[in-house]
Amino acid sequence: MRPYTTLSCAVSLDGYLDDASPERMILSNDADFDRVDQVRAESDAILVGAGTLRRDDPRLLVRSPDRVCDRLAAGRTASPMKVTVTERAELDPQAHFFTRGEVDKLVYCGGDGVDEARARIGRSATVIDGGRPVSMGAVCADLARRGVERLLVEGGGTVLTQFLVEGLADEMHLVMAPFLVGDSRARRFVDDGHFPWRRDSPAHLVEARAIGDVVLLRYALSERCPG
Repeated sequence: MRPYTTLSCAVSLDGYLDDASPERMILSNDADFDRVDQVRAESDAILVGAGTLRRDDPRLLVRSPDRVCDRLAAGRTASPMKVTVTERAELDPQAHFFTRGEVDKLVYCGGDGVDEARARIGRSATVIDGGRPVSMGAVCADLARRGVERLLVEGGGTVLTQFLVEGLADEMHLVMAPFLVGDSRARRFVDDGHFPWRRDSPAHLVEARAIGDVVLLRYALSERCPG
């Protein structure tokens, strides 16, 4: 058993998640950020890799006051549970992941770094031995046991690759920005891997929608995804 899992990311026309500069590159627009906020509000947990925490310091919270009120009225927390995965314990306990939002925070850590992660993070989050190396299948199974029915995965590239290679995703929201990066030093959307969806077995496109100057492509990756 695993949660219904949605992968979400924005990329350039040539498939990059970011450029090679120190500043974060904005690939989407306000209207699409609001769409993602709705997906967050419908989720039970949001997962990102530790590299994304270090690079972008995301809050991973529902922003809309109306959506927060709807969640609270339904007996849920204001925002979904926050989850990260790491092979090492290089996490900043002052990062927004840990300090923002009155929600549960889980850190799945490679077994060799669990003790160090617990000492570094303290009571800011629950640190869980995720295996050697961390297994995304085991993470998903544990989240399901904790009551997570809908999981939103927001990156980065290593985590997205792992979910795709292991066939653990049900749908993917891929937003295309109207420009190219053109720099091989930048981070691509996915790494090399043997993916279930290839030329002879492609993913099924269930929605293509212009949102201002970006385009949302929504793909079904499993039979659980409503078409």
